[in-house]
Amino acid sequence: MAAHNTSTCDDPILTPHLTRLYFVVLIGGLMGIISILFLLVKMNTRSVTTTAVINLVVVHSVFLLTVPFRLTYLIKHTWTFGLSFCRFVSAMLHIHMYLTFLFYMVILVIRYLIFFKHKDKVEFYRKLHAVAASTAVWLLVIIIVVPLVVSQYGIHEGYDNHHCFKFHKELAHAYVQVINYMIVAIVIVIAVIILVLQIIIIVLMARKLGHSLLSHQEFWAQLKNLLFIGVILICFLPYQCFRIYYLYTVANSRGCNYNVAFYNEIFLSITAISCFDLLLFVLGGSHWFRQKIIDLWNCLLCR
Repeated sequence: MAAHNTSTCDDPILTPHLTRLYFVVLIGGLMGIISILFLLVKMNTRSVTTTAVINLVVVHSVFLLTVPFRLTYLIKHTWTFGLSFCRFVSAMLHIHMYLTFLFYMVILVIRYLIFFKHKDKVEFYRKLHAVAASTAVWLLVIIIVVPLVVSQYGIHEGYDNHHCFKFHKELAHAYVQVINYMIVAIVIVIAVIILVLQIIIIVLMARKLGHSLLSHQEFWAQLKNLLFIGVILICFLPYQCFRIYYLYTVANSRGCNYNVAFYNEIFLSITAISCFDLLLFVLGGSHWFRQKIIDLWNCLLCR
C-alpha cells in the first residue's frame, strides 16, 4: 500500500529545475542574510520595523537549514532521514511562507501608520521590549504552531519512508480543505488591501511632492514597501490563487492528478524565492540603486 502511494506523481523532467531553483535560493538567501547583518548593526534596534526585519532573518535562516535536505532528496531520489523529519521539512516550506508574510504585514502596517499619522518612526520604549516581543512570537511558533502543524501534517494516510513531499492526499479530508480555503482567502484579501493602500499612498505623495518626489526620504521608504509587496505578488499570491483550483481537484479526484500536482510543486517552490528579499532590501537602500532610479526619472521627465 505504501509503495502504491509514493511516486505516481514523480516527474523526472521537473526534478532538475527544482534542484537548480532550491540551490539558487540557498545561495541567494545566505547572501541576503550576510548582507543584512552588516546593515542591522547600523539600524535602530528599538525600531519596530528593525525588530520585524531581524525576525525575518531568523525565519529565512531556519528555512534555509532545511533546503540542503530537499536538495539531497532531489539529487538522490530517495529520502533517508525518516518520515517524521520529512513531514517537518515539508511543513517548513509552508511555515516559512506564512511567517514571512506575517512579518511583511508588520513592516508594512508600521510604515503605513508612520505615513498616515505623520510620525518619524514607531519604536519600543526599551530594547528589552523588542526582545520580549520577538521572544513571545517565537515561543508561540515553537510551542504551538510548529508542533501542531507537524503532528497533524501527513498523518492520515500511509506513506513510504523513502519518498517525501507527497502529502496531497491529506487534502481529501473535509476539515483540512476548510482550513486551507480559509487561509487562502485571508492571504489574498490582505494582499489586495495592502496593494490598494500602497497605490493610494504613492498617488498622494506624487500629487503633494510633484517632480521633487525623489528627493524625499519618505518616498524611498515607500519604494521599499513595494519590494515587500512585489515579493507577495510574485512569490506568494500565484501559489495561493492556484491552491483554490488544486484543493478542488484533489478533493474530487482519486489518486494523483499528474498535471495539477506538477503545477502545484512549481508554484510552491516559487514561494522559496522570497529568501531573496533581504538581498533586495540591502540593494534597494544603496546609493547606486537610488541614483539609477533618479537618472531614469529625470530621463522620463525630459521626454
